[in-house]
Amino acid sequence: MKNLKLNGYKIEQFDFINKIKANTKIELKNSYAYNVRYTNQNICEGKFTVTIEDKDNPAAFSIKLVLAGLFSYTEGIEREIIHVQTYKELFPYARALITSLTANAGIQPIMIPDMDIESREIYRFDNPNKPTN
Repeated sequence: MKNLKLNGYKIEQFDFINKIKANTKIELKNSYAYNVRYTNQNICEGKFTVTIEDKDNPAAFSIKLVLAGLFSYTEGIEREIIHVQTYKELFPYARALITSLTANAGIQPIMIPDMDIESREIYRFDNPNKPTN
């Protein structure tokens, strides 16, 4: 999107616990959180948190990544669009970091599943001026 630019990103937190014994099967639970903080200079910071844990024993296996991206955007873009687009810009970096970490840790690489952020009701904002069908 040419009205939105990722200026850079940084890892704010990356925790990894792997105390799983060899040949142990685990079931993973993923959770995501995403927030955008705006300034008055058409700059915003998107913060993406990914948590992956063993459902039965999070103390034995867990990953937590907090990834922050700094974006600039054109005046007049709706915040819902900014929220969705900044998430879509940061997600591939988070996926690559987690896949790389797990592959380099000598375990089966974990590829976090994508989430269709646009279909989530929490990211929908009703526009009172928009006509309904």
